[in-house]
Amino acid sequence: MESVIAALVTGVLTLIGVLVSNSRSRAVMEVKIDNLTRQVEKHNCLIERTYALEQDVAVVQTEIENLRKVK
Repeated sequence: MESVIAALVTGVLTLIGVLVSNSRSRAVMEVKIDNLTRQVEKHNCLIERTYALEQDVAVVQTEIENLRKVK
């Protein structure tokens, strides 16, 4: 009977340890995912701005070519 109680206590303590460990690991992963999400958003904004700049440069180049043709 004592061995059954000891096994149950050990099992419960092991389960509690695993649950605590998993919750901490999950918290760490959530923080890392949040940081990666912010970095991806910054990268995406940079790509959008670069695309807009490329369009503006194309327009300016066209205008320069038109001005050269007029002269």
